[in-house]
Amino acid sequence: MIPEFKDKENYDRMQGGEFYYPFAPEFLAARRNCAKVCRRFNQSEDLTRRQMVELWNEMTCNDRPIPPPDSNLDNDDALLQDHPWVERPIRLSYGFNVKTGEKVHIESNCVILDTGTVSIGSRTRIGRNVSLFASTYPVDPKLRNGIKGSEQGGNIDIGQDCFIGENVIVLPGVTIGDGCTISAGSVVTKNIPPNLLAAGNPARIVRHIAGHQVL
Repeated sequence: MIPEFKDKENYDRMQGGEFYYPFAPEFLAARRNCAKVCRRFNQSEDLTRRQMVELWNEMTCNDRPIPPPDSNLDNDDALLQDHPWVERPIRLSYGFNVKTGEKVHIESNCVILDTGTVSIGSRTRIGRNVSLFASTYPVDPKLRNGIKGSEQGGNIDIGQDCFIGENVIVLPGVTIGDGCTISAGSVVTKNIPPNLLAAGNPARIVRHIAGHQVL
């Protein structure tokens, strides 16, 4: 369940993509709670698939129901095949702004700064060491002002059936369309329309992807 913020004005600014104050007590508490669940997820040994799904749902404040367990471990794993598969370790800021579709695969060492909403569409695969930065700060140092300053979210929307390669960085406000491939090491600063291969820093469109063939 998403935490209830008494400082509604600050929370609304955050969710609306406006500058908000991230060091208010409720926001510190929300990040600490997310970090605590992340540590449990990352450091627990021999997690079952069900335990991984349960911790991921707790981390992202996802109320999606999980099928009742089966006594056979393989059968139980099969019941959870539509749920995201997240490799460890992973790091989220708040967690409740991360939304994932079915059959999403997130590889290890990913960082998601979810000040803004980060949406990952069904069947998308996220490579190792990917950073999704839905957060930014004022350019003016007087406004940035260390822990007394403000922060701003910018939503990241990754469509269905995408592949985000290793060490990719996606910046705030970016939409990546369905079926895209982003080559390893790219920095995505602008929207990428559907069914395209993009690469580089900044990422540029390389070619169109049609069906199973790269044209």
